[in-house]
Amino acid sequence: MTSVNQIRKTFLEYFAKNGHKVVPSSSLVPDNDPTLMFTNSGMVQFKNVLAGNETRSYTRATTAQKSVRAGGKHNDLDSVGYDVRHHTFFEMLGNFSFGDYFKEGAIPFAWELLTKEFGLPKEKLAVTIYYNDEEAHDLWKKVSGLPEDRIIRIHSKDNFWQMGDTGPCGPCSEIFYDHGPEVWGGLPGTPEEDGDRYIEIWNLVFDQFEDLADGSRINLKRPSIDTGMGLERIAAILQGVHSNFDTDMFQHLVKAIADMANTDPEGPLKASHNVIADHLRSISFLIADGVLPSNEGRGYVLRRIMRRAMRHAYMLGVKEPMIYKLLPTLQKEMGEAYPELYTRENLIKETIKIEEERFGRTLDKGLKLLDEEISHLGRGDKLSGETAFKLYDTYGFPLDLTQDALKNKNIEVDTQGFDACMARQKEEARKNWAGSGDTAVEKIWYGVEDKVKPTEFLGYNTTKSNGEIVALVQNNQEVNEVSAGIFELVANQTPFYGECGGQVGDTGRIVSKDFSAKVIDTKRKLDKIFVHVCELEKGIVKTGSCAEFEVNEENRKRICANHSVTHLAHKALKLILGDHVAQKGSAVEADRMRFDVSHPKQITAEQLRQVEDIVNEQIRRDLPVTTVIMSKDEAVKLGAMALFDEKYGEDVRVVTMGDEEKPFSRELCGGTHVCSTGNIGYFHIVGESAVAAGVRRLECLTGVGADNYVRDTENKLHNIAATLKTNINDLQNRLNSLLEERKKQEQEIFNLKKSLAAGNASAKDEVETINGTKFVGKLVSGAHPKELKAFVDDIIQNIGSGIVVLCSDKDEKASVVVGVSKDLTARYNAVDLVRAASAVVGGQGGGGRPDMAQAGGSDTSKINNAIDTIKKMIA
Repeated sequence: MTSVNQIRKTFLEYFAKNGHKVVPSSSLVPDNDPTLMFTNSGMVQFKNVLAGNETRSYTRATTAQKSVRAGGKHNDLDSVGYDVRHHTFFEMLGNFSFGDYFKEGAIPFAWELLTKEFGLPKEKLAVTIYYNDEEAHDLWKKVSGLPEDRIIRIHSKDNFWQMGDTGPCGPCSEIFYDHGPEVWGGLPGTPEEDGDRYIEIWNLVFDQFEDLADGSRINLKRPSIDTGMGLERIAAILQGVHSNFDTDMFQHLVKAIADMANTDPEGPLKASHNVIADHLRSISFLIADGVLPSNEGRGYVLRRIMRRAMRHAYMLGVKEPMIYKLLPTLQKEMGEAYPELYTRENLIKETIKIEEERFGRTLDKGLKLLDEEISHLGRGDKLSGETAFKLYDTYGFPLDLTQDALKNKNIEVDTQGFDACMARQKEEARKNWAGSGDTAVEKIWYGVEDKVKPTEFLGYNTTKSNGEIVALVQNNQEVNEVSAGIFELVANQTPFYGECGGQVGDTGRIVSKDFSAKVIDTKRKLDKIFVHVCELEKGIVKTGSCAEFEVNEENRKRICANHSVTHLAHKALKLILGDHVAQKGSAVEADRMRFDVSHPKQITAEQLRQVEDIVNEQIRRDLPVTTVIMSKDEAVKLGAMALFDEKYGEDVRVVTMGDEEKPFSRELCGGTHVCSTGNIGYFHIVGESAVAAGVRRLECLTGVGADNYVRDTENKLHNIAATLKTNINDLQNRLNSLLEERKKQEQEIFNLKKSLAAGNASAKDEVETINGTKFVGKLVSGAHPKELKAFVDDIIQNIGSGIVVLCSDKDEKASVVVGVSKDLTARYNAVDLVRAASAVVGGQGGGGRPDMAQAGGSDTSKINNAIDTIKKMIA
């Protein structure tokens, strides 16, 4: 049997030997399409190339692309586990031509691969074409020899692909496999087409037209090819099984699940095994690509998938965290093709385990509530939206999890009622997905981009240069000149760094004989245009004029130090915490550095100190900092760290700190850096906190900022030592001595207060007799409320039997404590007595035991009245 891994390899090698570049899968988080939540096809990473907005060094490509369909417009989540073909995670095999071959190449490639490399019988295949695509029809006829009834013309959008309202588009040709007459279904275009007999295995898209904004359609100058074949589907066919879940990869995952749960994978809970196997893949790869569980956006979709898998594990009888233990099986199946399953192993396992533990605490209670609520419902009934919302809000049940739990019982959920509850709860208002990828760029800059060339950045080598002003923008309008106020300036070249990758933009000045302006920030638009945010000081600035650009050099040096130290800290954190650590964000400024990293729990003080020691050791070594430009593939081979959330071009800058052969740090980075680590001066971590689930934030200082922080701390210590009449070296001993002395004094004061409160309790003037009961009631001015109980105990011990009421007016608040000796609690309850006293002093209630109770109030002037009230109750 041909394994899934062998099928993937055969596909890529076939196209590689036919002149295609094997391009690695892009991240599941798309960086070039704001309409997508997750990468869901092979063409996503090539979208700009297909649209003609980007060029690559190759014109033929082939990929095995990680894809997820769960959330947003493309969502297969509800079907997973209940049919044989839908998945949340799948691999899309594809070949692409960017203005190279067209239909005359794509159709023969597809036919040869399927019939010769994969050995599928010709009579098992059928194809569809767009109804008027005669070229595709003739090529299929010539290449395959299929009869006319197996080359099916489809007159619908199903066989015509469009990127959007405008842009590339073209007809499609889909290839179908016949599972045989024993499976119900018919060919595309027949009434039985929705059956499972004929399954689409490959879609060939012929991009040959372009839709224009005016509604017209023209021919593309460079027609392209975009194809996609689901690996799981072709694997099922080649392995002779009908269900994707019966392929070798899924069977190995399902067996591991069944072994852990001690269940029958072919029994009544077969769907649960399939759901967990599918969801394990999407969970692991999403986390590896930087998505962490949260309550919004991509993170919430991940959480929904995780909790859905956890409910199915619970259905298998597994009550303890289990899913994270399945990662080694997944690594064995897919780790060779996707090494991130190993490099991100700790992060994946810890994230899943923590989420399993968190949800496990509420899952059982939530399912019991659900069972109670549906006990009176029958098939076709609806669960109330209020109950579904309570499961969501209190027990962490996503709505689709509740729907999934009711699916087999044929009970629906009142989703309108659920939405109404959600809307009423303002603090939990639904946050609709607003797009992904790069932040939307103001439309004005697309117009500027059309008119000017990309800005040439000179700031790696200099902080001063001349430049020609090529565009001016003020009040979001493109202008030719500016005579006052804040404006934005674009030049053909600049030494000013535009904010990017967490590093802030440069500040400085731009001057000429006609004007001078202060640069208060530098931004980057569309990756290529450096925008100087300026405040005009004098004169008039005009497009087409030249000026001198000068960066604030001291500010830049401090920024460089803070940026370079992020690389050292990143490596140090990996050494101390593990390879799962990955940068999740940073803010590199002149006076501080903030660094966010993935780590599932708090970083201890000792670990932080170790990180500091490692970084400062590298600073003292004064390691050389070198930068070279190379291809991304070469950089990764050298071991350079690449950040998952960053967007890289074909050529990348690789920053190395230390010896080239055995460097301390090597990362892909486009920022500005020091020449050697000694320029950083000193590194100090001043804070550590959590910013999101699984993400920790370090607040750090370097150089002058760190020196000032240490100096300020040292000055405070000197001042404290002087106040305590000692020196810094003996400060700890002096503090310990003072604390011990204070402790003794507090005990002495307590004893004195107790004696004062008790007085001569046996004396006649201290003890009254009311209704045959000894009574002591008095105000102990200034006593702490916590002390009164001890005083009451002591007095009762002295008088033997009776009732004691002690009050305090400390901090202008009335406190009342009532004690009743054990022999009297049958007649007098201390709680009843103290509540009566509390009402007199302006309090509400009070509590305790029958023999000892306490209350308080706001009116200290009524303390004696409160004591009298208790006397009357005794009398």
